[in-house]
Amino acid sequence: MSLLHLSFYSSFTLSCLGLAFHRTHLISALLCLESMMLSMYIALAIWPIETQMASTTLAPMFMLTFSACEAGTGLAMLVASTRTHGSDHLHNLNLLQC
Repeated sequence: MSLLHLSFYSSFTLSCLGLAFHRTHLISALLCLESMMLSMYIALAIWPIETQMASTTLAPMFMLTFSACEAGTGLAMLVASTRTHGSDHLHNLNLLQC
């Protein structure tokens, strides 16, 4: 395994661990999700260069499009929850009370 692959795997794993263990604020969960998407985007962008396949060059663009939609939806949820609940703490959010 090259150093480049190790850095992508470690950044994705650290993002997953951050999402699993730092669940106090919604903004920290969104940042962990964005760092996961960024590491996946960079890995998908480098993969066609390493394998020299032109058929998989559109996959990073679709990934970037979906991650931008995910970021916009997450920020909209952050604003809506802050307006209704007064903070972005995840323990204040309860699906049974909606």
